[in-house]
Amino acid sequence: MKTFCGRANPTTGAMEWLEEDEDYDYHQEIARSRYADMLHDKDRNTKYYQGIRAAVCRVKERGEKAVVLDIGTGTGLLSMMAASAGADFCYAIEVFKPMANAAVKIVEKNGFHDKIKVINKHSTEVTVGPDGDMQHRANILVTELFDTELIGEGALPTYEHAHKYLVQEGCEAVPHRATVYVQLVESRRMWAWNKLFPIHVKAEDGEKIIVSPSEMENCPGVPSVCDIQLNQMPSSDFTVLSDVVTMFSVDFSKPVRSASTCYRVQLEPVKSGKAQIVLSWWDIDMDPSGMINCTMAPYWVKPTSAFQWRDHWMQCVYFLPCEEPVLQGEKLYLTACRDAYSVWYKLQKDRGEEENKADVHVETPVCRCQAHLLWNRPRFGELNDQNRTRQYIKSLKTILKTDSVCLCISDGSLLPVLAHYLGAKQFFKANHLEDKIKIIEARPELLTSSHLEDKKISVLVGEPFFTTTLLPWHNLYFWYARTAVATHLTSNVTVLPQAASLHMIIVEFQDLWRIRSPCGTCEGFDVQTMDDMINNSLNFRESKEAEPHPLWEYPCKALSDPQEVLTFDFRKTVPQQCLSTEGSVDLVRKGKSHGAVLWMEYHLAADIFVSTGLMQMSNEKGNCEWNPHCKQAVYFFSSVIESETLSDLPSTVMYAINFEPKTGEIAMDFKL
Repeated sequence: MKTFCGRANPTTGAMEWLEEDEDYDYHQEIARSRYADMLHDKDRNTKYYQGIRAAVCRVKERGEKAVVLDIGTGTGLLSMMAASAGADFCYAIEVFKPMANAAVKIVEKNGFHDKIKVINKHSTEVTVGPDGDMQHRANILVTELFDTELIGEGALPTYEHAHKYLVQEGCEAVPHRATVYVQLVESRRMWAWNKLFPIHVKAEDGEKIIVSPSEMENCPGVPSVCDIQLNQMPSSDFTVLSDVVTMFSVDFSKPVRSASTCYRVQLEPVKSGKAQIVLSWWDIDMDPSGMINCTMAPYWVKPTSAFQWRDHWMQCVYFLPCEEPVLQGEKLYLTACRDAYSVWYKLQKDRGEEENKADVHVETPVCRCQAHLLWNRPRFGELNDQNRTRQYIKSLKTILKTDSVCLCISDGSLLPVLAHYLGAKQFFKANHLEDKIKIIEARPELLTSSHLEDKKISVLVGEPFFTTTLLPWHNLYFWYARTAVATHLTSNVTVLPQAASLHMIIVEFQDLWRIRSPCGTCEGFDVQTMDDMINNSLNFRESKEAEPHPLWEYPCKALSDPQEVLTFDFRKTVPQQCLSTEGSVDLVRKGKSHGAVLWMEYHLAADIFVSTGLMQMSNEKGNCEWNPHCKQAVYFFSSVIESETLSDLPSTVMYAINFEPKTGEIAMDFKL
């Protein structure tokens, strides 16, 4: 049997379905999973263990047998905790077959095979009765079905079904309850991920302002949550407008309803400002008294608590449908609506009790302007980055003439508008200055001279940016497109950017290393089988590949200086033969070499460059500042070498990097 997997093709700029071995999808699922991150989450594991011990104890005190239902068991960790806490029997449900097989091995290896039954089914398919999967209903319900938004992985319908069919009335639940908290803020940085700000262009005939059309300005955007590591957002980037308030909570020990509903709280702003963003996070109480609490609260809310880094649960950013000016002390109502899988918000002024009550239901936000469907949040941020825009304006000024005929190849780019204002005679945009900019709905290789009104292109521009890009070098599609339109270009065509280069640096991550780090034992249980399984899947193919991460969220320290490793000349067509390089990079700081980070830099014109990766680095400590609008490529080393002093070996990392023009992919190998 074969399976089809979607992959970006950098030579065509399209997502393509590739036929892979049936094992590929499962290996990718395991290799890219967050299991290691969860097993390294000491705070989560300790609190779950404490909560499970307490629940087993309460059941035993009532003179009952402790029968546990563990939904989404994964490695079987929570079931093993229950068994070692004295539970009489555990039913561990895991729908993902390879994971269920691993759980069976782990349970057996830890000596619990007679106490734990692993059931490889979806919990809604589990049967109860003498001939069923479970002999009788459980009296302790243990789950870990949560994502950053709490309900995005289907926790509510799963709990709803379990209470109806799988557990006893009045059962114990670990966690016992979850509570969702919100805080209203103003933040130009975060709002820039949702709206297009006016762009000022200084042209020869005065200043021009590019503004977004009203349907974009008034569009509520898309309903999906923006989940980020809020602990990496400096306090200077947002203004708190309200106290933290409890939005809603769910008691997991009682029947749960997944049907759509709304919750409303009253707020009084602690400061006047523009309400734009609702920040949200949750905590879970592992016991009814709330003594065993695991929280996702960000640094400014609980500054005293020791922070547990985790990537499987972060914090949520929700964009209000429109910006709302608020005054300190005035009465506001914040409404949260949810369906079974997502949450969205609306803010209202106090208009009297009856009128407000009538307006409690809030429609799911739907993008009406199309921009939120074309541009993701980081892309909005990139288009709103004034420094970046200035670099493009400066470059365009140096190359445009009054008779320039331009072609822009990029997805949803504002370069055509900039070029028009800066004096280009005619502008063709591949892929509402009605008579000045022509949008051509054709792929570059299908471009004809009639599309171009029999004109030759004198200036070819691109940012480049394409929506299918996953890794930094996938934007090299611009080079392939440039090659495809070669016959339509003048002999002395100007190309912007004129070249691109691939750069690399060796780093030590503060925390991101945990997602690839073997666990060995977790809370005293041997989970080596899981480590082996992840390793096996990584070796299937994934370990030979870099993976995309937005490194502004994941602090790291540079152990080497940045190094340019490959260049791509856009003034020429894509070569037939491979571009290869081998070399070594010296380690100039002590630390653990977790991996290499790679990114692209674009040479726009003269001495103007734009980086998609490293923006600056503090030389003494090697702290890196990354482009916040792009994901960088991270290649994790299979073994981590720690150099306490610079005299320790290794002092260099050897690399071999190969660009294959036929596929547009970059292969790499590193040796410590």
